[in-house]
Amino acid sequence: MVALFIFQISGQQTRAQQYPSRQITFVVAFAPGGVADTLARLIGKRVGERLQQTVVVENRGGAGGNIAAEVVAHANPDGYTLLATTTALAINQTLFVNKPFSVSDFQTVAIAASSPEALVTSPTNPAGDLPSFIKAINGRIINLAIPGVGTGSHVVAEYFFKELAKVPVQPIPYQGGAPAISATIAGQVDLMATTLGGSAAAQINGGKLKGLAIAADKRATVTPNIKTYAEEGYPGFVAASWVGLFAPAKTDPAIVSKLNATVQEVINDPAVQKTLQTIGFDSIHQSSVEADAYFKSEVAKWGGMVKELGLAIN
Repeated sequence: MVALFIFQISGQQTRAQQYPSRQITFVVAFAPGGVADTLARLIGKRVGERLQQTVVVENRGGAGGNIAAEVVAHANPDGYTLLATTTALAINQTLFVNKPFSVSDFQTVAIAASSPEALVTSPTNPAGDLPSFIKAINGRIINLAIPGVGTGSHVVAEYFFKELAKVPVQPIPYQGGAPAISATIAGQVDLMATTLGGSAAAQINGGKLKGLAIAADKRATVTPNIKTYAEEGYPGFVAASWVGLFAPAKTDPAIVSKLNATVQEVINDPAVQKTLQTIGFDSIHQSSVEADAYFKSEVAKWGGMVKELGLAIN
């Protein structure tokens, strides 16, 4: 029995040392052009260069990220098939009543970068911040554009208005962020819930949107004039959308650590940091163990908000 155990450990060490010996696939949970896809391609190219193997990005969008998650959950746990996804993986654990996988089917490799959730409105709206916006609404129902039901932006904004601000709100779902932004710019809705990173930051800096608040512990470098919820009277209200990499459960811990270390090298690169900051994201520096603990805390945090709102998708 001892000899067999030693042989198994030796075999694991050899596989980890030889990894990777072939192409790695990042299965992206969303369509091309979104932040998950953008960051997966940014990081994947450089991970491949450091590991001297090709990293292929395969988009498997649909079902709020669940299609790609199912693919990776049932993949061979050898480190060659990884899930590139967002906060959706943490939210969907509670949001979706029936799904063919669980968060326990994954091992966190790295949470690479995050961007705070934000509230934005049309630049023609006279409100300069969230309190003045709420005061001007004067108790009527707020029409809130959301980039899909059950997204992080939706959950955060509806939770804020219903549970903290105690202001009536009517979420209006759009098929993604682009049409929601267009409706907000045109003044067809009062407000939009969005992740700051990506197109929202660019639209704010271009004067096409006005930012009212971000759910962060400090102001964002890319939009320094937008106040945090804490500055506007709601301390401790912090929520961000992140992009991370996940391997199937039972993947060799040595391979997971090797991948994590490589991702850390990539996001430490000044050129990568500059790119991330330009689109409103901040890099996150954690070991695979720290990232896994953070992911579990996110599952609990988002799950609590989903339950409070009574949201569920069958």
